[in-house]
Amino acid sequence: MKTLLKPKGYYLSFLLLALAISITSCKEKEENNGKLVASNANIAATLEMKAELTSPPNVPRSVGRRKAKKLIVDMEILEKEGEMADGVSYVYWTFGGSVPGSFIRTRVGDEVEFHLKNHPDNKLPHNIDLHAATGPGGGAASSFVAPGHETQFSFKVLSPGLYVYHCATAPVGMHIGNGMYGLILVEPEGGLPQVDKEYYIMQGDFYTSGDNGEKGLQSFNMEKAIEEDADYVVFNGKVGSTTGDNAITAEVGDKVRLFVGNGGPNLVSSFHVIGEIFDIVRVEGGSMINENVQTTIIPSGGAAIVEFMVDVPGTYILVDHSIFRAFNKGALGMLNVTGEENKKIYSGTQKESVYQPETSGEKPDMAMNVEELKEKLPLKSRAERIAAGKAVYAQTCFACHQANGQGVPNAFPPLAGSDYLNANVDRAIGIVLNGNKGKITVNGKEYNGIMTPQNLNDDDTANVLTYVYDSWGNSKKDIKPDMVKKIRNSH
Repeated sequence: MKTLLKPKGYYLSFLLLALAISITSCKEKEENNGKLVASNANIAATLEMKAELTSPPNVPRSVGRRKAKKLIVDMEILEKEGEMADGVSYVYWTFGGSVPGSFIRTRVGDEVEFHLKNHPDNKLPHNIDLHAATGPGGGAASSFVAPGHETQFSFKVLSPGLYVYHCATAPVGMHIGNGMYGLILVEPEGGLPQVDKEYYIMQGDFYTSGDNGEKGLQSFNMEKAIEEDADYVVFNGKVGSTTGDNAITAEVGDKVRLFVGNGGPNLVSSFHVIGEIFDIVRVEGGSMINENVQTTIIPSGGAAIVEFMVDVPGTYILVDHSIFRAFNKGALGMLNVTGEENKKIYSGTQKESVYQPETSGEKPDMAMNVEELKEKLPLKSRAERIAAGKAVYAQTCFACHQANGQGVPNAFPPLAGSDYLNANVDRAIGIVLNGNKGKITVNGKEYNGIMTPQNLNDDDTANVLTYVYDSWGNSKKDIKPDMVKKIRNSH
């Protein structure tokens, strides 16, 4: 049988064809592998995200209806000097550079991958205990970190609620007392109901080497802390943190939600907004809801979520209703609401008249008008009018301007030695009668707030101003009722 021999060119063509098929196959594999890698990266991106962290009073965006993910929290510990009050500084220990620490917002089912970094300039080791974490020490056992180092641990958030986190390094009270606390919100599946405004407010008590208001750099005082004798009780780390230009804001008709925490380390908060009623309170940040609440208790190391609708404009004062803490130690903030008046809900002052109770068996002539009645009253000496003015001050002015006229730093201006007060008597009378709004400068310090009109008659207005001018190094001016009447009639 004759063997047919193929030409050499045939074999060369076959080899080239095989090589081309091989190269094409490799390219297809590379392209497919690249697509697979890209697909895996896209899948990973949809399954994890970096947490948005915010400083108070701001909060991150709602989780909405997103699915549970791996949430990467990157937080830095900073020991830094800041302002406690006007002229008073303090070295705070912070999570994220603020007191309270950065707000963390998660949802049920998230796996939180926590990266905790201790800045190399810090002096001490720290860790973090998150009340939202189920595990030894709430993460404290896994997060102890020295200056210049970073630690990582993970936990799954299992239960919705508003939870405190804090440092748990010994001595624990000292670390918390220097500002190492914050809030982590775990939203339910589908998120919290939508509102118009959300804010982050957290109370803390501070214990300083100097007395309240003593100028200069103050240090932590362990003895006062053990005795629970706080020099300052404040919102968001300092006196006046949410007053004046820093006040939180809303518009008439807005639904406002406040995430309110209490870092302690010692004191329970009686949280109240003067002039508002909480439509709902999520008690202790959990699932139980109370409605139509005036004041809610927030334990040390606890939190609450409060919601309310603002119906009329004005300045609403946030306080710890253990009230001397508010007006004497700093637990005071402001919510400024703008918009149209609603006289059906709140009228403002409708009328003013003299009230003279019966002091004897003789009944007053009810037909006598106010001016005739005032003419029949005995004239008082300056000393008597000053004494009467002091009584009016104690009832009307004391809370904001304090016993010795020193005011509240960054919130209410001083009356003692006030250049603004002494410069213009008519202006001072007008402010008492009609209120004042906007920026003023008193003794070189700027204040930006609202003083409401005081519901005082001409005599009481004259008496209280005479008392103020006679006190605390002021000009000794003598204010008479006819001066008040003149200003009142000019408006």
